[in-house]
Amino acid sequence: MEASAEAATAAAAAARTLRWAGRAGHLGGVPRAAVFAAVGAFAKAYASLLNTTTVHNADALLRLVSSRPPGTPLLTVSNHMSTVDDPLMWGFKGFPTTDPKLGRWVLTAEDICFKNVAMSYMFRLGKCIPITRGAGIYQDHMNEALEVLGNGGWLHSFPEGKIAQDHQPIRRLKWGTASLIVRAPITPIVLPIVHSGFEKVMPEKSFFGRRPPAPLCNKEVHIIVGDPVEFDMPSLKQEAAMVPHDSSSESKGWPTITQDGLDEAAQRWLYQKMSDKIQSVMERLRKTLLNLKQN
Repeated sequence: MEASAEAATAAAAAARTLRWAGRAGHLGGVPRAAVFAAVGAFAKAYASLLNTTTVHNADALLRLVSSRPPGTPLLTVSNHMSTVDDPLMWGFKGFPTTDPKLGRWVLTAEDICFKNVAMSYMFRLGKCIPITRGAGIYQDHMNEALEVLGNGGWLHSFPEGKIAQDHQPIRRLKWGTASLIVRAPITPIVLPIVHSGFEKVMPEKSFFGRRPPAPLCNKEVHIIVGDPVEFDMPSLKQEAAMVPHDSSSESKGWPTITQDGLDEAAQRWLYQKMSDKIQSVMERLRKTLLNLKQN
């Protein structure tokens, strides 16, 4: 009975999240192109016309999005300041926001973006992958993200895991992003991005204690693109394999990464090590951006 109930739940979730709608060939790609045209125009309007957006080192992002080596996946990571970070952060001048072939895939909260069939259909057309909060890094949806990377695609992640509008240092990162880097068939280029100002465009509690019904205008947005974060994966995996078991840590039942023979203790060490490095790089970028804004 328990197994059948779990199967029914999984089937209901699959029906609600409409994975088939995210395929490039769905109805000849026309619905996806229409969504990217509409959302791209919306992002351009709010980022480039109705607000002022300054992007530092934009060429690094443009180059990797449009002309990285064939088959090489790109994983961009950024802080999370508002519900409109994506798509507005891609709306700056010169960025191909309306091109569905160059557009990113992005990890999104299932409980927010996939509430019903209509929303699921629209977000799937927009190349969004649902992530179930609390379901862990080995949930089925993470396999979709791995497929994107395995096909040499571009995936965007908000590794902090939730919105923060308090201008504090970059918070401890969730391990999901690091696990994707480790488990991807081809190690992706990891590009950090930090932004500031979207919390003013879509503040969480400005309209009777709620978000405003539409993004606000006449705000300043600043974005800085860093250099790719380098990981020596063979050395890191070798170190991880030598990590002793910690009997005090509660087991999550993770599978062993068979290709590398990394058990759960090794994975914990590896994901934490890599997450700490990405967090440190993003924090340095945040401080650099703060200095640029003040000068």
